[in-house]
Amino acid sequence: MSDSALWTALADPHRRAIVALLLERPRPVGEIVEACGLSQPSTSKHLKVLREAGLVRVRQDAQRRVYALDPAPIAALDAWLAPYRRLWNSSLDVLGRRLDQTSDDSSQPPAPKD
Repeated sequence: MSDSALWTALADPHRRAIVALLLERPRPVGEIVEACGLSQPSTSKHLKVLREAGLVRVRQDAQRRVYALDPAPIAALDAWLAPYRRLWNSSLDVLGRRLDQTSDDSSQPPAPKD
């Protein structure tokens, strides 16, 4: 699995929708097709990209193929994003303090006019 394959796989909104479905539980292809509203060939192409990127794994269950998320690439992505998340959290903390200050200012009665 290369980093570029991972990012390419996740760049497509249909593939992100499939990943979100598989986050809930492993699913057979038919369920994924139905939930995503795509054709079976289109869904299979998206699943192939996700599989080649290492994001999903497949197992045969009688006549069905059941797909599940592979957590390792998601953990690697989470580790890569960690420094950026700290930056974002810092910005959110500043925004939160500003909103608290604005809220405190607006809860005070207005100053009397001369």
